[in-house]
Amino acid sequence: MAKLIVEVINASDLMPKDGQGSANPFVEVHFDDQRQRTQTKTRDLNPAWNETLVFNVQEPKILQFSTIDVTVYNDRNPDHHKNFLGRVRISGSSVHLSETEASVQRYPLDKRGLFSHIRGDISLKIHAVHGHYFSNPSTPPPQPPPQHVNHESAKQVPGYKAHTDQRKKHKEKEKEVRTFFSVGRSGPGPGPTPVAVESKTSFMRAGPAANMMHMQFPGQKPPPNFGLVETRPPLAARMGYRGADKTATTYDLVEKMHFLYVNVVKARDLPAMDITGSLDPYVEVKLGNYKGVSRHHEKNQSPVWNQVFAFSKDRLQSTVLELVVKDKDLLTKDDFVGKIRFDIVDVPTRVPPDSPLAPQWYRLEDKNGVKVRGEIMVAVWMGTQADEAFPGAWHSDAHGISHNNLANTRSNVYFSPKLYYLRIHVIQAQDLIPADRTRLPEFYVKINLGNQLRCTGISQSRSLSPSWKEELMFVASEPFDEFVVISIEDRLGPGKDVCVGKTFVPLRRIPQRIDSTKLVEASWIDLGKPSHWEEEGEKKKEIKFSSKIHLMLCLDSGYHVLDEATHFSSDLQASSKHLRKQSIGILELGILSAQNLLPMKIREGRLSDAYCVAKYGNKWVRTRTLLNTLTPRWNEQYTWEVYDPCTVITVGVFDNCHINEKDESRDQRIGKVRIRLSTLETNRIYTHYYPLLVLQPSGLKKHGELHLAIRFTCLAWVNMVAQYGRPLLPKMHYVQPISVKHIDWLRHQAIQIVGTRLSRAEPPLKRENVAYMLDVDYHMWSLRRSKANFFRIMSLLSGVTAVFRWLDGICMWRNPVTTILVHVLLFILVCYPELILPTVFLYLFVIGLWNYRFRPRNPLHMDARISQAEMAHPDELDEEFDSFPTSRPTEIVRMRYDRMRSVAGRVQTVVGDLASQGERAMALLSWRDSRATSIFIMIALVWAVFLYVTPFQVVVVLFGVYWLRHPRFRNRMPSVPVNFFKRLPSKSEMLL
Repeated sequence: MAKLIVEVINASDLMPKDGQGSANPFVEVHFDDQRQRTQTKTRDLNPAWNETLVFNVQEPKILQFSTIDVTVYNDRNPDHHKNFLGRVRISGSSVHLSETEASVQRYPLDKRGLFSHIRGDISLKIHAVHGHYFSNPSTPPPQPPPQHVNHESAKQVPGYKAHTDQRKKHKEKEKEVRTFFSVGRSGPGPGPTPVAVESKTSFMRAGPAANMMHMQFPGQKPPPNFGLVETRPPLAARMGYRGADKTATTYDLVEKMHFLYVNVVKARDLPAMDITGSLDPYVEVKLGNYKGVSRHHEKNQSPVWNQVFAFSKDRLQSTVLELVVKDKDLLTKDDFVGKIRFDIVDVPTRVPPDSPLAPQWYRLEDKNGVKVRGEIMVAVWMGTQADEAFPGAWHSDAHGISHNNLANTRSNVYFSPKLYYLRIHVIQAQDLIPADRTRLPEFYVKINLGNQLRCTGISQSRSLSPSWKEELMFVASEPFDEFVVISIEDRLGPGKDVCVGKTFVPLRRIPQRIDSTKLVEASWIDLGKPSHWEEEGEKKKEIKFSSKIHLMLCLDSGYHVLDEATHFSSDLQASSKHLRKQSIGILELGILSAQNLLPMKIREGRLSDAYCVAKYGNKWVRTRTLLNTLTPRWNEQYTWEVYDPCTVITVGVFDNCHINEKDESRDQRIGKVRIRLSTLETNRIYTHYYPLLVLQPSGLKKHGELHLAIRFTCLAWVNMVAQYGRPLLPKMHYVQPISVKHIDWLRHQAIQIVGTRLSRAEPPLKRENVAYMLDVDYHMWSLRRSKANFFRIMSLLSGVTAVFRWLDGICMWRNPVTTILVHVLLFILVCYPELILPTVFLYLFVIGLWNYRFRPRNPLHMDARISQAEMAHPDELDEEFDSFPTSRPTEIVRMRYDRMRSVAGRVQTVVGDLASQGERAMALLSWRDSRATSIFIMIALVWAVFLYVTPFQVVVVLFGVYWLRHPRFRNRMPSVPVNFFKRLPSKSEMLL
């Protein structure tokens, strides 16, 4: 006999029920007519029980079809009544069969009814053991249960019939299985496996999915927690703005954080402190153990600082704020000039959109409180992160950062440069002077734009007036302050090219073209003096050089310059502002917090200095850096205009490595999240913990969870629905498409331009951030990604094969009632053929309506299982992260080459089989096999006569009856048409 072990560990954030802001919770577990409970914890909203409850399982086979009900109640002694605090229904298919595989899971509590007020979660550890289990003596002994199963496939299990009626009652109460994951404990390492939890629709429907999540190979550990965790943080948008301030209507997707702001504006009439009669003043802002220091001004008795300091209200360590003006001294201790003090209780509260608090002049005091010479202008107020002073403020957690690197910790908003495709059609040249007149010249054209270099092929007409007629494309960006450098080179030998003419064309003079119908005239451009003349000492001699080049140049502003992979692009607008459309909605993103981050600076004795970067369209945002913590709380909200719902927003988390002056290393990647907007319901708020997954040569790592709140608000429903019928990209991409080879090269150049431009901002957004957010290496070869695409295709084909299996079951009369109904439907459609199409579309409508109740409740995210990242071989990952060209030893390269040959051989076989089938179909009428073609055309003639004299309805009925004939009238051998088709010739015999 097996035992089911339920360890009730603790709960958190329960709903108060005793009228005094607390509760007396206990847990009651119900499994298979066995009911046990824990002890009652008095006046505790975060109780810890740590009790073990043991239940008997007589048939382990039926455990996966059972349900475990865990309910939290409030004990109302001495009334002997109880209040409902929440419940969790757990599928038996998610129970581990050994204690070593089981792990602690945290489940959010579900409501019992529509009007229940429930919050909090409960932590459980559930597993099954075989044989005897010595339980806690305080736990009452379990009662032996009757057997029952709730799945049709369990009809062969002994005892199933005896409990059929009881399972029918359970089926009425079955609800949907939602997959929850543990939020996890602090520190690195993989999380536990996912657990299926019952909610509000069919348990049977989610059973196979839950079983699939637990598929693993023998000897391997269960997969870690790579799924979403739904949360319900106290956001103003969910609270209906009850009791909220004015900022709740615009800053409602984050938790409110209060800060004490100190704006140090300037000072005047400060006394001179040095012997030379000068003063180098700066200000110290002190609040408890926190101290902020402003910039110092040299020899200035009326300095202007305009600096804002922000102290978190949760960390206030004093009731007095002190501002001290000091004189900077490089050799001795800094001199005291004066100070002012503020009582925190007297500081006013500012609520945006009220105007900023006006600063005031305050007379300085000495250490004894006596007024001294000098005044300082200061404003002090209490505010939230919605204050406009928040992004540029010095924060109290950055007290160890110098002023030069303080900007690298602030939140900022960036915009990508506007990009264009530059098209250059190289036609011909005239009157070129070769470098060596004793040989036939080999001219080609070399064009430079910034760091982009493209060359034409060598002209076939080896004359002094060569022609090329080639098109080259580049990526240009505003402002157009660069020059296109065009030169004609003469190739004298390998690696020896001589310039025979050069010209510079400013970008701002190149015309723009919106569509392909607008013709841009080609022009003749004079070429400058060739370089080999200058080398011969003729630099000072003025020569009228008449060499020219015939070019067509234009900026194609009708394209959208791709800087992201097309599969998850966030912007599909054309470069020209005249072709851009009105927005259809607003995307709001609240970056709340993160937890269980991996310590990235453990060698330096620190944890992590995390910040987030979000990219949608041409707008980039960066949160402030929170220093030395694994659980940062940003609570920053940003907004974007949406022009197309079929776009993706990307949010990445990085570790800041530029907070010290001596540290020049690159910011490290912590993880990334992608969310597709079209999968979001309009005006709904999604709050989830997203896993931060990073693929490394050592395997897939989880670096923590990112807590996001996202809402997509539609402002124009008609325009949004109309977008689904419009082309995804601008018209120019279809009228004059760019080849895939050129698209990849141009995308790489666009990423380089965006990275260079954003790295020149202040503070800079580093190139490593841009490269990671834009997936710069997504086009590189990856065996793991190839396997993932293969399994995606197999998953799609599995649905087709399921339909064919269903049809085969009908034809084989496995269910006679269904086959007879199909016969009836066949006769009805033959008698009324006008009902065929309406029946098909009505069937599609019913299927879609039926699947509405099973629609996904969570946004789509980066799935580790679909990406084939969980079970990837280490060598496959090492190959994926290898440099290009490779830097691995010859033996490893040879092994990988052999493996690629093996994989390519299988692909080659499949492609060859498909080609053979197509060639056989073409051979029916091509007379490659004259006898087969003669047989086919004679059969076609007979069928033509038969179908002409026979009514179409009779033909359909005969075909349907023959196709649905009983198995006793079937032959296991292949049919005559199949045999005939397989005997047709293909071109495979012609291959060497």
